[in-house]
Amino acid sequence: MVLLPIKCPVCNGTDVTKHGNTSNGKQRFIGKGQTCEGKTFIQDYSDKGWLPETKHQNIEMTLNGSGIRDTARVLGISPVTVINELKKG
Repeated sequence: MVLLPIKCPVCNGTDVTKHGNTSNGKQRFIGKGQTCEGKTFIQDYSDKGWLPETKHQNIEMTLNGSGIRDTARVLGISPVTVINELKKG
């Protein structure tokens, strides 16, 4: 049996604890680092739009002049998800 350390996507630290479950039964974690600010994360997301890498690419493509539909097509997510993420940022 091999135990893999779980890394926090915010601080890349391995000091994380369990923080309950989502509505569909996935384990939620929370980072204990000072830069984490109490943000929770999931080890494996079922939707591509929730991945931190996808969110970062979404913002980068928008700053480089890509349209909403083009960004959605390239990233494989809904245009509504692209718009909602841009409203947050």
